[in-house]
Amino acid sequence: MTITTPNPVLSVPLRTPDDAVAYFSASLAFHADVSDVQAALDSGEPGFVLVDSRGPGAWTQAHVPGAVHLPTAQIPTRAGALLDPGVPVVTYCWGPGCNGATRAALALAQRGYRVKEMLGGIEYWIREGFAVETPEAVTAQQADPLTAPVRSRSCDC
Repeated sequence: MTITTPNPVLSVPLRTPDDAVAYFSASLAFHADVSDVQAALDSGEPGFVLVDSRGPGAWTQAHVPGAVHLPTAQIPTRAGALLDPGVPVVTYCWGPGCNGATRAALALAQRGYRVKEMLGGIEYWIREGFAVETPEAVTAQQADPLTAPVRSRSCDC
């Protein structure tokens, strides 16, 4: 007797192409990756403000140069003073294992801000070799060659 294991990829039926278009369009409407955020910042006119939603210790340890520090818990009391409601916001936190940027994006959206979340957070920002600001300097490390392109700033995807 042969026991077959269901294919884990296809064990949940695929949705229709129209469903996929709706889902992936929505995903892109709510998320940005670190390479796209960096490219927009490099342009000099990104069209959004980047918000670091981590606490003071994490911010001091290292943050994206030019980001606004607005911990999630302070959004109700400080967002109005720090952010223009007419300018879109991109939030980030530690990384994919942390949903702090998601909570910050929700809190901002609940207050009327148009918002996206930067996927990967500062972890993937650093893995891709982009600069961070520390108490000592603005510095960048080499990109992790197993997670980011090593010869260009873009994966060309």
